Amino acid sequence: MDRWTEIELFVQVAELGSLSRAAESLGLSNAAASRHLASLEARLAARLVQRNTRRLFLTDVGEAFYRRCKPLLGELRDAESAVNEAVLKPTGLLRVTASLSFSMIVIAPLLPEFHARYPELKVEIVVSNRYTDLLESGIDVAIRNREFENDSAITVRRLAETKRVLAASPQYLQRHGMPRTPDELAQHRLLIYNLANQPHQLRFTRNGAVTTVPIDGLLEANDGQVIRAAALKHLGILIQPMYIIHEDVVAGRLVPLLQDWELPRLTINIAYPTRRHLPAKVRCFVDFLVEQFERLDYERRWTA
Repeated sequence: MDRWTEIELFVQVAELGSLSRAAESLGLSNAAASRHLASLEARLAARLVQRNTRRLFLTDVGEAFYRRCKPLLGELRDAESAVNEAVLKPTGLLRVTASLSFSMIVIAPLLPEFHARYPELKVEIVVSNRYTDLLESGIDVAIRNREFENDSAITVRRLAETKRVLAASPQYLQRHGMPRTPDELAQHRLLIYNLANQPHQLRFTRNGAVTTVPIDGLLEANDGQVIRAAALKHLGILIQPMYIIHEDVVAGRLVPLLQDWELPRLTINIAYPTRRHLPAKVRCFVDFLVEQFERLDYERRWTA
C-alpha cells in the first residue's frame, strides 16, 4: 500500500469524520479506502479510528498521530507545489503595476516576447504613479523607485539605476538661452513632476560640493509623460529620470543641461509579495525583466 495515500486518507477521515467522504475527496472507492486505512493501522500496530453504527471518531492514539501528520502533509504538498511550479508553464492572470512612463517605455515593448515565451499567461497592467498596497489590491508585481519596503511581506529586487537630468528642446534654448549654473534656473520656465521627492527643490552635487536650489514651476503635473510632452513642445526645462527621455536625447529632440552637476539618482526596483514558494507567474516575470535589463544594457544607457 502507498504510505502517502494512507496518511492523506487518514487526515481526510479525521477532518471529515467519514470514511466514505474521505474516499470521495481522494477519488477512491470505499473498499480501497478501507484497505488503505487497515494497512496503516496494521503497519503502526495501533487502532487509529473507532466506528459505531452512527459515527466515526479518532482514538487517543489516532488524535496524537493526526496532530503530527497534519503539518507533515502540508509540508509535502508545499514541496510538490514548488517542484510543479518550477516545471509547469505559468498560467492565469499576472497583475503588474507601474508608472505610465515605465509601462509605455519598458514593459509594453517587451510584452510580445514575454507572451511568446508564456502564451498561457495573461498580463494586466495597472498604471499608477502612486504606490498601492500590493496585498490589498491583489497586485503580483510592482515597479518602484524606493529601495526598501517597511512591510517584511514584500520582497524588493533591484533592476537598474538611472540619472535624473534637466533637459529642454533646442527651440526653447534658442529663445531663452542655456543655463550655465544651477542658480540661473530661476530665470527659466521649469516643468515639474510634483510626485517627486521634494519637487520644489533641486539638490546638485559637483566635485563633492552640494548646492540646493529652490524652484518654481510654470507647469506641474503628476505624470512624467505630461512633462515630457510639454518639453517637446518647447514650453520649458524638465527634470526627469533619464529612462523617460533617453530616446529624445539620442534623437536630439531634448538637450541635457548642467551636465557637470548631478542630481540624486533613482533606483528602479521590482517588488512582489514575499512567499515561501513564489508562484511561477511571478518568478518568470521577475526573471524575464532582469534578463531583459541586462540584455538591453539599460543601466549603462540611463547613467552614462
